[in-house]
Amino acid sequence: MASFKALKGQGDAKTLFAAFLYFDFSFMVWTMLGPLATEISESLAVHGFIISASQKATLLSIPILSGALLRILLGFGVDKFGPKKTALMAQAVVISVLFYAFFRAESITYNELLVVATGLGFAGASFAVALPQAGQWYPPKLQGIVLGIAGAGNIGVVIDFMFAPKIAEIWGWQAVFLVGGLLSTLIFITYLFLAKDAPKEVYTPRPKKLKDYGKLLKDKDTWWFNLFYAVSFGGFVGFAGYMKVYLMNTYQADMSSFGMHVFNEPNVKVIAGYFGALTIFAGAVLRPVGGAIADKMGGVKSLYIFFGVVILLAVLNAVIILPFWVAITVLFLIMANLGMANGAVFQLVPQRFGKDIGIMTGIIGAAGGLGGTALIKTLGWSKGAFDGYSAGFMIFAAVVLVAIMGISLVKTRWRTTWGVAAGGRI
Repeated sequence: MASFKALKGQGDAKTLFAAFLYFDFSFMVWTMLGPLATEISESLAVHGFIISASQKATLLSIPILSGALLRILLGFGVDKFGPKKTALMAQAVVISVLFYAFFRAESITYNELLVVATGLGFAGASFAVALPQAGQWYPPKLQGIVLGIAGAGNIGVVIDFMFAPKIAEIWGWQAVFLVGGLLSTLIFITYLFLAKDAPKEVYTPRPKKLKDYGKLLKDKDTWWFNLFYAVSFGGFVGFAGYMKVYLMNTYQADMSSFGMHVFNEPNVKVIAGYFGALTIFAGAVLRPVGGAIADKMGGVKSLYIFFGVVILLAVLNAVIILPFWVAITVLFLIMANLGMANGAVFQLVPQRFGKDIGIMTGIIGAAGGLGGTALIKTLGWSKGAFDGYSAGFMIFAAVVLVAIMGISLVKTRWRTTWGVAAGGRI
């Protein structure tokens, strides 16, 4: 794509790579409870604590909720102290939490796990640092592809689902926290040497005060972007966090049979991790593609397409009992379109709020995390109330429809006001 070629000679490639790497591994540890949910539940059961469907959903949603709220804090830090200092502070907290979980694993309680989950939110909040750090180096016409590349760090969740269940099978689930802590330390050192904040001649930071947040929150466009990202990223991270639980509860027999005959793998939890990774991979790797498509045809038109496909597939999954392979394909396509929608949303955000990109990334990123929290809780509620997920998928489809209606309401105003001088296609 021409957009990728256009990056040559622009910005700072090392910083873009460092931002991607930082977000990639941060996203990996942020969502690591998802692929370990079954193993942790079984471990707690041995010690006499049985986790209900609601409690499991709560445990999986806490890092998402914490990450959502902390994105606002780190967004403020980006504008006040710069992306690099903010990132190093957040990474230090995450590393501490991972090693704590490892050393306490043998006797850890459910309440302690909730505290660990809260600390992992600092990893999810990396979104509010990595994207501004990358975007500050590049011109408006390249924001879609640049922020798509930096945001593609969410492929870290694929690493979780590929390797966490197998590591847990061989060495125990606590070993996953050890590996996460060691890798995060390595990334901390790499980021320390590679990443640079944009110089003043490229980007002049404007430190924000709390009243600046209030001013931006009064802007109706802030809330429209919050809605769109709560749907796109919230859908992606919500399904990603709950994917293994969903597959285990819905297609355990199919996965067990497939694992034995194809991989000679008797552990269905490992097979569930592989299929979860497959579906999540689509959304992670296609985020920059979505940004590039939005650069070409405009973010508004792109969102119409991506959200429309998601609605159709979510309703299909809700109303029909799909065969295993069809269901996997549908989930793959849902995640692919949500990932591309993430890139499309952030093709528009820097054009509308370029001078406030740090703080706006935090606010909008928080909305995405809140959307993911709501989706996980909705799926958990659906399972507990109806012993299935049809209601959860239908509610999600309805919310996506609301987002499409919102796009229809704002597109003309956007294109005739700030979009005129934005520098990119709207």
